[in-house]
Amino acid sequence: MLGAWLGFANPVYRLPLLALTLPAGLAFVAVRAPSTGAAAKAGYVIGAASACASLYWAALPIHDYGNLPWLLAVPAPVLMGMVLGLYTMVLAVVLRLGASRLSPWLFGPFCVLAWASMELARGVLLTGFPWLALAAAFSPWPAAIQGAAFIGAYGLSGLIAGLVAWPVVSGPLSRQGLVAVLLLAALFFLGNDRAGRSAPKDAAIHATIVQGNVDQSRKWDPDSQRDTVDKYISLSTQAMRDAPTDLLVWPETTMPFYYQDHGPLSQRLIDFTAASGTPLVFGAPAYETTIGGHVLFNRAYLLTPSGQESAYDKEHLVPFGEYVPFGQYLPFIHKLVEGVGDFRPGRVEKPLTYGRLALGMLICYEAIFPELAQQRVEAGANVLVNISNDSWFGDSAAPRQHLDLAMLRAVEQGRAIIRGTNSGISAVIDPRGRIMAQGGLFTTLTLPCPEVPVVSETTWFHRHYTLITWAIPGLFVLLCLGAALSPERRPGFSGRGKPL
Repeated sequence: MLGAWLGFANPVYRLPLLALTLPAGLAFVAVRAPSTGAAAKAGYVIGAASACASLYWAALPIHDYGNLPWLLAVPAPVLMGMVLGLYTMVLAVVLRLGASRLSPWLFGPFCVLAWASMELARGVLLTGFPWLALAAAFSPWPAAIQGAAFIGAYGLSGLIAGLVAWPVVSGPLSRQGLVAVLLLAALFFLGNDRAGRSAPKDAAIHATIVQGNVDQSRKWDPDSQRDTVDKYISLSTQAMRDAPTDLLVWPETTMPFYYQDHGPLSQRLIDFTAASGTPLVFGAPAYETTIGGHVLFNRAYLLTPSGQESAYDKEHLVPFGEYVPFGQYLPFIHKLVEGVGDFRPGRVEKPLTYGRLALGMLICYEAIFPELAQQRVEAGANVLVNISNDSWFGDSAAPRQHLDLAMLRAVEQGRAIIRGTNSGISAVIDPRGRIMAQGGLFTTLTLPCPEVPVVSETTWFHRHYTLITWAIPGLFVLLCLGAALSPERRPGFSGRGKPL
């Protein structure tokens, strides 16, 4: 648990290498436990405790904005950990099976595929929550995450985890252990070479992010709406005086009103954009009128100086934050944070275009899903834009962990990511996962970034996304079947702590 806490982003102290204690510990208990049941129990405890500690911040919005006492808020990360522990429980049992029945040389690839399949399943099942991807722990070191451009974040997590688990089971001085160490070193050195080279680009733009740091508790107050608009326009005007700007980016739900109604506040934005001559990306709630009433959306707009508008509605919503799963059957459960109502997912994935720019939009935690970034680039995006509002989570690990996951998306797709947030961490990430510009937490700032790459070339991972996504679980299942149908290959494995 402590290794996961210190390995992943946290507000105290961080040492990414400690995240390796998670796969190492799971592999150790899988083969050294006295029984399969004991291995499952230990795997569950390790996974649940690690997830609970790393996701402690989930209690903050429930207490601070849901107005619930800590007694009811604290169980939220505990419940999340209990669910996520099920994945590591199954993984521990599977690793135990593989260790006892597969050859030592097959066990290494088996570990790689097992971990990668676990993360893939975690990202898909129950609406998906791929937050604690092992590869994200190493995002501060661009050299360590370049493999994501070829096998994706899940594949890279599996490769790192498998190469750590292999020597734990086979012995660090065994031939398999030495091969694992050499492969880890090669992964880093090859990544270092790639991270040190310039990414290809077709053009470059000057982008400016405005981080307004608007108080979340007052944001939706009707009396504060004009103040919010004034603040963003004032900050943007000064920023464009100080630095050339080709694209202005404001955060998720920057404007706490329905821009589509084109009232006085909406007209102020239109007039400002026309006067500045700069296209503006901003977030605002939106709605559609239906027979039964209204359907609400979390929307991102692109407003051009000529007054043309295009929009993207958030596709993957936050359960219990933006909607209640199976809400029609659970009318007594309400959202855990305040807002304007239950949202509905959008249906259009095409980029927002202006001149040579094709902006692939990712709103809030959509940046944690590899498939969404894949879809944006597949639709023609040459720059990814992630607008978010992480102020719900205070000065916690959440904004830092969110940024780490966005860095993986940049490497996977070979696209720059412009990440504009209300309270931090705003940043511009280049296609190699390197930070080009970054702001702080809970500060009002403007973040100019010249030479943001506009890229049309795609990565190996993007071009072979479907093959990789299906090959990982497919090969894993084949190895599992082979292990299940094979006799025990190593009589020395007794399940009572004897080394393999």
